This record gives sequence, structure tokens and C-alpha cells, in this order.
Amino acid sequence: MKIKQYQIDAFAKQVFKGNPAAVCPLNQWLEDELLQSIAQENNLSETAFFVPNENGFQLRWFTPLAEIDLCGHATLASAHIIFNILGYQMDVIEFETRSGKLPVYRNGALLSMNFPAIPLKPCTPPAVLIDGLGLRPIEVMAGDDYIAVFEKELDVRALSPDIATLRELDLRGVCITAQGLNVDFISRFFAPKLGIPEDPVTGSSHCELAPYWASRLGKTMLKAFQASRRGGEIVCTVDGDRVILEGTAVTFMEAEIDIGSYYPTGL
Repeated sequence: MKIKQYQIDAFAKQVFKGNPAAVCPLNQWLEDELLQSIAQENNLSETAFFVPNENGFQLRWFTPLAEIDLCGHATLASAHIIFNILGYQMDVIEFETRSGKLPVYRNGALLSMNFPAIPLKPCTPPAVLIDGLGLRPIEVMAGDDYIAVFEKELDVRALSPDIATLRELDLRGVCITAQGLNVDFISRFFAPKLGIPEDPVTGSSHCELAPYWASRLGKTMLKAFQASRRGGEIVCTVDGDRVILEGTAVTFMEAEIDIGSYYPTGL
């Protein structure tokens, strides 16, 4: 038994940039254990799986260690495949996910994802966060992740955190951010407890970052850059309790996964 798998560089205009995601289109759901094993074998920050349903597609995301509730770049990668490889004719895809319905719109090469905004609350940073970062931020908030705000872009770019220490955080991960010199804000994201030491470009963290920076800068449309080694650009628009994330994606690889030995007697 073989299933198709694509590797897509999301939030990128050329290969080897942005964030790579593996995506497997399925006709029906496989066992969760198998889905997790495929994600672990890929060893990318996320592997996405989708199955068509009466309203569009059901979409799930897995890191090498766990299924997660929301992932931006693997959603972008999945929409890229459905629109550009599978020949989907409509201009909007309705994804049903653990975070509710997530529509993705096509506007030429640009894809727009409509995600829920994630509220933040000011918090006292735990000692493990400060120890792991090695530099005290000027402000820390908590949502799905810790958001650590620094004074300067250079602080974010130069930070070399202790990944082993950050693995002990109680939340999903930590996003470090600062106002940008050439964009509205920059960020980096670390989630070692999920098997992601540093994520190249993280759509879901911008559901936390965009409302914060929109309020701080007094604007609803923001240009963001995630300053990982690969780097990635995201245009964010805050619309009430929703965040619109826009980006492009490119296909890097098309392959097949042979899982016949997993089903020695067939399905």
C-alpha cells in the first residue's frame, strides 16, 4: 500500500526558504499511530494529513512527537497542493480542524488563511524561561505559548537559547519578538517539547503576535518576518477575533510512502 506525500516550502517564493511541511492527501483516515509514525519518520516540524468530506476537507497536523491544535505553514502547504496540484476549482477551501473551520482563499499565487486570534495575558515569566533564553525580555505574555518581547531586533536575531532548558516549559513553546527595522515586527519560535528546537516560520504564533503588535503599533495590517536561518515573510491582518495570514508556497518534492509492511494482511 502506498500513499502520496508532498514536501512544500511554505511562506516562501523559492525552494530552500520558508518552512518545509510534509503533506499527505488521504481518501480515508489511517490509524493515529501510523499518522504519528509518518510524522516522526519525516522529522519535519509538521506533517499534515487531509481527507475530503462533504464541506471541503478535514485537516490534521502532527509534529514528530504529537498531534497539535493549529499549524499555519502546513495549512498553507495543504492548500497549495489542493489548489495547484489536485486541481481544485473553487477559490476557497474549507478546512475542518481541531481549531474549528479554517477557510483558505486563493488570490493568484497568494493564499490567505483565516485563523482565530489567540488572546494573550501578561504574566510573570517562569525561571526556566529566563534561564533558557539567557536574556531577560522587557515584557512576557502567555497564550498558547510564551511571548517574550525584546527591545531591539538585534536582540531577537542574536539570541542563542538553551534548547534543553526550554524543553521544560509548561506551555507549547516560546516566541521571541521585537519591532522590526524593515518590517513591523520580527520573531523566532522554539518548541523543543514538541520536537521542534527552532521552527523556521510559524503561522500559528502570528495569531498571537499580530493582535499584540496591531495594538501596540496602532495598525491592523502588518508585515512580519520570522528571523530563522531559512527565514519567512508573513502579511498579517487583524480583523476582530480573527487573523488573516497571507503567504506563498512552492513545491519541493513529490514522493510515495510505502506502508505495505505496516499492513501485512491488508486494510
